[in-house]
Amino acid sequence: MRLSRRGLLRAGLAGTAAGALGGLTAGCAVPTGSTGRNMVLWYWSGGLSDTVVKRARSRYGEAVDLKAVQIGGYYRSKLITTLAGRAHIPDIAGLKGEDMASYLPNADQFVDLRTLGAERLRSAYLGWKWDQGIADDGSMVGFPIDCGPVGHYYMPEVFERAGLPHEPADVSRELDTWEKFFDAGVRMKKRLPGTYLLTDITSVYTMAVSQGTANYVDRERNFIGDQPHIRRAWDRAVDAKRLGIVSKLVSGTPDQLSATESGRLPSQLNASWATSDIKLGVPKTKGRWRVASCPGGPSNIGGSFLAITKACREPERAFEVITWLLDPANQAQGFVDAGLFPSTPASYRMAKLREPDPFFGGQVTMDVFGPAAQRVPIAYNSPFDVALGQPVKDEIKNVGVLGKDPEAAWRDAMRKCRRIAGHLGVNV
Repeated sequence: MRLSRRGLLRAGLAGTAAGALGGLTAGCAVPTGSTGRNMVLWYWSGGLSDTVVKRARSRYGEAVDLKAVQIGGYYRSKLITTLAGRAHIPDIAGLKGEDMASYLPNADQFVDLRTLGAERLRSAYLGWKWDQGIADDGSMVGFPIDCGPVGHYYMPEVFERAGLPHEPADVSRELDTWEKFFDAGVRMKKRLPGTYLLTDITSVYTMAVSQGTANYVDRERNFIGDQPHIRRAWDRAVDAKRLGIVSKLVSGTPDQLSATESGRLPSQLNASWATSDIKLGVPKTKGRWRVASCPGGPSNIGGSFLAITKACREPERAFEVITWLLDPANQAQGFVDAGLFPSTPASYRMAKLREPDPFFGGQVTMDVFGPAAQRVPIAYNSPFDVALGQPVKDEIKNVGVLGKDPEAAWRDAMRKCRRIAGHLGVNV
């Protein structure tokens, strides 16, 4: 999965969607969308399988002229601007997973997919993923594309030299808790000086939060980012720093990639889509990786949706297109083409997803990611989570990279969160 699909949103942007979309009311005239045979689909590079999109155009060509447009740059901003401008609105729009909660308060700008029969398909999709596309009023805005179950990527030969378990099943079983995982990092550092279990502490914090059932704002619009579930994730990340099992390198830099290639950074926690990042970033490490379960339990990062805008003149036809694009067979093709991990469990058993991966030593990585995807904990996603989570993420990075005092960083994060909450109307 490409970096653009998972870029983090900044705090000041959280209110943008609500403001722009909020200016459109249900009583406004519907802007020009599809007319007759014309139907426009917006998505981003890597957001759908190009193969499947091409097949859809051919499949439905007699009934509709499907124009699929890849939108570059900051996708959400362009979609919101278009909706607010009430012109040239796509009939079908991709909605990135990290943005999904910000669209839900403005569900009236999209067709409620329940009215088109979506509920009859629910059992074919991951329940937690399906629910992420549903607004508080019960209307269904987004139809699931992909998800991002998290795994533990590691180099078995380095783990073996460090005296650690090195077969995927053994790593999953013996390093299944954060405490055992950190202890393994300490042992690795002693046996192999200059080798670190993780690049930075940010990944620990991110995974620990996503393994829980609460984020930063609850359903009653209360700020809960100062409560124990966030503080525990913070302290866990700080522990990784204190134990010296993380490097001082910055992810994605040449130095970090060089250290990974040499085996000095033989481990990382990341979502299923990171398989392509590793293959592209350190291609010379082919065959030297395996995947095990993430310590602390399953979690998810990323994954997107398709929605039908109110501008669409033929929503029934659009829904037919969407449900074909995202059926189990086509989701399996999406994984092969673009690393889009299916939200349809039936895909996990398909032959094309059970091919041994030479880059991962012939391992069938679906055996790790498939079960993880089905066990992701359910957490309420507020439209304000991104804005109120960003100061905490910024400060934990300051602890890890700059060496900032953890308690001072926590206080600064909470002070920023409360100020932002006040601007957004979130109760503190």
